[in-house]
Amino acid sequence: MIITKTPFRISFVGGGSDLEAFYSQSQGAVLSTSINKYMYVSSHRFFEEDKIRTKYSQTETVDHLNELKHPILKECLRKFSIEGGIEISSIADIPSGTGMGSSSSFTVGVLHNLHAFKHQYASKEKLASGACEIEIDLLKEPIGKQDQYAAAYGGLNVIEFNKDGSVNVQPLYIKDQVYQELQDNLCLYYIGNQRSASSILSEQRKNTSQEEKFNTLRKMVDLVYELRDVLMQERLDDFGKLLHENWMMKQRLASGISNPLINELYNTAMENGAMGGKLLGAGGGGFMLFYCPGSK
Repeated sequence: MIITKTPFRISFVGGGSDLEAFYSQSQGAVLSTSINKYMYVSSHRFFEEDKIRTKYSQTETVDHLNELKHPILKECLRKFSIEGGIEISSIADIPSGTGMGSSSSFTVGVLHNLHAFKHQYASKEKLASGACEIEIDLLKEPIGKQDQYAAAYGGLNVIEFNKDGSVNVQPLYIKDQVYQELQDNLCLYYIGNQRSASSILSEQRKNTSQEEKFNTLRKMVDLVYELRDVLMQERLDDFGKLLHENWMMKQRLASGISNPLINELYNTAMENGAMGGKLLGAGGGGFMLFYCPGSK
């Protein structure tokens, strides 16, 4: 049996600039980190060599690849020309639709697993670009590239999205005590309302053509480098302020990003010691992140 373990991610600033509608005109960037919550994918030889069995939230046993209902699994298996004799299962620490990049972690994990199944080596870049190809190019999901690269590379990174479609991953190496203080001061809360990011991202992609929205994204990209400097210079008091600034701008990008409940929760946190925060993912529900200094 082959088991892969792929991390979920938290994106701090710059989300939305990883959409092609933006980075094809102006370089995009995000600052994100992987976390210690994972997507696990296992595979092994299925005793019926002419069948495929998959286990996720459902169990499928099919005679032909085209009969598979799960689109990502179908395209991943097609990429490796696997027509039968395999069983693939997945389990995750966090449910889907909660803003942690679960879909891309799943895709990266499946690709990594199938490379091993075929006795092939796969670099981080190959896994990330392969996941982008499946999710964006083949399945036409209206998503960006940050989640695939965050899942494949892991760690704390600035990820840049260039006009030609290439991606640069710049790891951030900060002192252990700074990393520990940052971790101690970040609070993550699940607020429910699992959702699909597609509708919000579709609207956001469409809105990018508007000058006001485009300029907002440019300012959010600038925040990526400001936040990088905050971390490298150990100025964590400014971390929450930049999170807050990013969240205020992000809400302007599409109508479904926030709602009255999210606004109420955010304001309550700010009134009780948080210096900044955001809703993770495209918006609408899932997890909220706050920067709360221990002294508060």
